[in-house]
Amino acid sequence: MTLARQSHVFLGEIEGNPQPGPYADAIRATESAGTEYWGIWNILAFRTDAAYHLCELSHSVMFEEAPISRAMRELIAAYTSLLNRCDFCMNAHAAVASHLYGSEEFVRNVLNDPENSNLDDREKVLLQFIRKLTLHSGDVNESDVETLKNAGWSEVAIFYAIYACALFNFYNRFVSGNGVKLVSDAAFRRLSEGMARSGYTRHRPATA
Repeated sequence: MTLARQSHVFLGEIEGNPQPGPYADAIRATESAGTEYWGIWNILAFRTDAAYHLCELSHSVMFEEAPISRAMRELIAAYTSLLNRCDFCMNAHAAVASHLYGSEEFVRNVLNDPENSNLDDREKVLLQFIRKLTLHSGDVNESDVETLKNAGWSEVAIFYAIYACALFNFYNRFVSGNGVKLVSDAAFRRLSEGMARSGYTRHRPATA
């Protein structure tokens, strides 16, 4: 079924052909309510099987229990997205992090200037590593991991930091390549609240 709507992404054929499932349902509901929604739903709705697995992966990496807090993982997502100049992901995950930290000002200050922010020293070292992994991944070596361990991060914590960074390097390219458009600041805050509370997972679409 084709739903008529304003353009949220570059690819009209993709946007115009959502497949039955949770994202098509969410798009329909928000359009009926006259509210904004995230354009990433349009590209997820086109391949609901792939979207299900992607969102389950994202939920596992970003939301489930780990030795790095959910707030810090969302900050890694936002910082990675900032480095990749992906404004949609940066704004979305800065908003999620703001809900989790309880301070939008804190998150913005970290993104604007991590070294002079109120992060503790071990967190600053972690973001230095995230910067190198994002911008110069081929230069990462064992000494970078030793620096993290010396700062107090366990190997499991480092694993989750790498996973979160790698995941959002994928998302940044997926979102930017498809041309997902920004929404209003109010919509970012509203939609991110649900993600901060419930995570990334959505029910598996029904199969024929």
